[in-house]
Amino acid sequence: MKTLTEPCPVLYYIHDPMCSWCWAFVPVWQQLQIELAQWPLRVEYLLGGLAPDSDAPMPEEMRQMLQATWLRIQQHVPGTEFNVAFWRTCQPRRSTWPACRAVLAAANQHQEHAMILAIQQAYYLRALNPSDDTTLIQLAQELGLDVDRFTADLNHPATHERLQQQMQRAHRLPIHGFPSLVLQTAAKTQPIALDYNAAERMLQAIKQAL
Repeated sequence: MKTLTEPCPVLYYIHDPMCSWCWAFVPVWQQLQIELAQWPLRVEYLLGGLAPDSDAPMPEEMRQMLQATWLRIQQHVPGTEFNVAFWRTCQPRRSTWPACRAVLAAANQHQEHAMILAIQQAYYLRALNPSDDTTLIQLAQELGLDVDRFTADLNHPATHERLQQQMQRAHRLPIHGFPSLVLQTAAKTQPIALDYNAAERMLQAIKQAL
């Protein structure tokens, strides 16, 4: 039996808004959160930060690797959509920290989750580049945010610091990539194996751990 002072269990979702496997996980993650809504635990998002700031064009080898990853995801998670026009119309860079900071800037206006989805849809469906601040500011405008405040927050030193803090917390958890789920209870901290096609096994694993 839980005591009155025992902390509420936390399910950490460790992600990056420009992670293609995170995009593939969206439908089942949304379903999982619906199922968990009445459970005695708290869900907390942590940004993992795949790639630091860079203005360098993405090397051709990496471009080919990521396109192959998109194809592999579609084979592993049927129904996942990717707009390959991105590779023709944009100048890809290996830089996801700007998108991560956009999530934090949007969180200041209580639109963290909306911004995550907007970034994913911009990248994977609309062939827009979330490594560019101009794209991120466009998304903020489309979401109805205070654009002046968002623009100021996007590259504010405090936002940089918050991202570093979240990444440090994320990498102290038992993760092996993005996305990851980690359940923390009073007794232990344990990873939850992901299923990209159904929520049932994850629900069972969380139930057993609780």
